[in-house]
Amino acid sequence: MNIYNETKFIMQKYDVHPNKNLGQNFLFDEVALQTIIQDLTSEDTVLEIGPGLGTLTQMMAEKAKKVIAVEVDQNMVEILEDRFKLYDNVEIIHKDVLKLDIDKIAPNCKVIANLPYYITTPIVTALLKTNIQDITILIQKEVADRLCAKPGEKDAGAITYFVNYYADASIKGIVSKECFIPNPKVESAIVNLKKLDRPRVEVKDEELLFKLINENFTKRRKTIMNSLSNSVEKEKLAEILKELDISEQARGENLTLEQFAKIADRI
Repeated sequence: MNIYNETKFIMQKYDVHPNKNLGQNFLFDEVALQTIIQDLTSEDTVLEIGPGLGTLTQMMAEKAKKVIAVEVDQNMVEILEDRFKLYDNVEIIHKDVLKLDIDKIAPNCKVIANLPYYITTPIVTALLKTNIQDITILIQKEVADRLCAKPGEKDAGAITYFVNYYADASIKGIVSKECFIPNPKVESAIVNLKKLDRPRVEVKDEELLFKLINENFTKRRKTIMNSLSNSVEKEKLAEILKELDISEQARGENLTLEQFAKIADRI
């Protein structure tokens, strides 16, 4: 039985109706699934976020040492518990992953996740603050482009700077909307995040750095002088920009991560 037919069979067996509010779209394309797990080894423990019907869970259980599957939907949890009751290397946790201490439940693990758009940024943000070194996520392609852009590029957003601060990000594959049941409205992409040994730039106050970046991108069409007006007096900011040889007319969306860090340090 191919993966598409298997997915349809499981949905019929358990009378599954995908929850739109949770962004449930079940991937059945074998090439995409194999791309997601291509770097797993028999020594790996994997934290899977949003296992859904367990298609990827099963493939990982046959390849990795252990799979810890975190699922927020009670209906999916019941299916997973039934499907993997004979597996001794699959642990299922019914919880919102954002409420878990990931470093405690899955130290030294790799993360694999199929993330709906609405929760991508908070989960990526939370994961990059843990000790996890390797993260592979399946997300909306538009968001993937933003995560993998370089600071200062046209696709960059506040999340771009955050990711770039902590990790190297790359797109490993594009997944057509026809590869899911039901079909989402947009294309998806497989993104890998490799955590850096240390943040890409040194800064005295990380919280201030990201406050400035976030404030700038809420007013991205304004000049840096106007976009940061709530955080620093204009006279002081003018002095800082002059010292750093940054034009007062520059837009923050064109600044590098290093430039934002230098502004934060001088504030």
